[in-house]
Amino acid sequence: MRIPIWQVDAFVTDGVFTGNPAAVCPLDAWLPDATLLAIAAENALSETAFLVAEGEGWHLRWFTPEVEVELCGHATLASAHVVFEHLARGRDAIAFRTQAGTLTVTRDAAGRIALSLPRRPPAPADAPPALVRALGGRAPEATLLGRDYLAVLATEQEVRELRPDLAAVSELPGHGIVVTAPASTPGVDFVSRYFAPQVGIPEDPVTGSAHCTLVPYWADRLGRRTLEALQVSRRGGRLSCEDQPDAGKVRLAGRAAEFLSGSIEA
Repeated sequence: MRIPIWQVDAFVTDGVFTGNPAAVCPLDAWLPDATLLAIAAENALSETAFLVAEGEGWHLRWFTPEVEVELCGHATLASAHVVFEHLARGRDAIAFRTQAGTLTVTRDAAGRIALSLPRRPPAPADAPPALVRALGGRAPEATLLGRDYLAVLATEQEVRELRPDLAAVSELPGHGIVVTAPASTPGVDFVSRYFAPQVGIPEDPVTGSAHCTLVPYWADRLGRRTLEALQVSRRGGRLSCEDQPDAGKVRLAGRAAEFLSGSIEA
């Protein structure tokens, strides 16, 4: 069995070696889930995307090295790059059918790729003991809950310097925790990091799905619908964001950089 594979860095700041790497594997037809999971585990990236053509669009699924997930932003951007550059050259708009609904993706004249993802605003919550332990024994300035706990800190420096207790993070419901703060980096509105040991990702370099919650929170807090975000992981990632509450969507735009292409022999 030979499967094409591309590795694409998504939401890059400065080309390859920044952003979040995702593997993208087009298939002629779906393989058994156990095979898809084994391929994702072998790739050892935060997500591997698999896609099968359906008419004018594609059916898209995402796997971490341990589980299938119902939404992944950066691997959607990476998949769109592969479609635009290799599978359907000349197109600038596509639709992916996913567990999270139909995701529309466009590409502008400058090559930036924009995703329309479901809006998931968080609700205020109490900080559980495991969250406090995860943050080194200090409660965050604010705690909210969406799919994951959202911990709001005071400064960008605190987010950058955080060394979370991942064992404590693993005790929390959801996929992990999002840690965020107002930005001190010029031209950026807010920063974040994302830790998800529950699904085999100690720290995710750039997390599109987390911004489904971050964008509504910061849009309401700052009183603006367009925002610039920086995920301050070691690799780093940049996202241009728009809150679209009337449509129930968030729009995330960024760039992709292709790192490798080849084939899987299995």
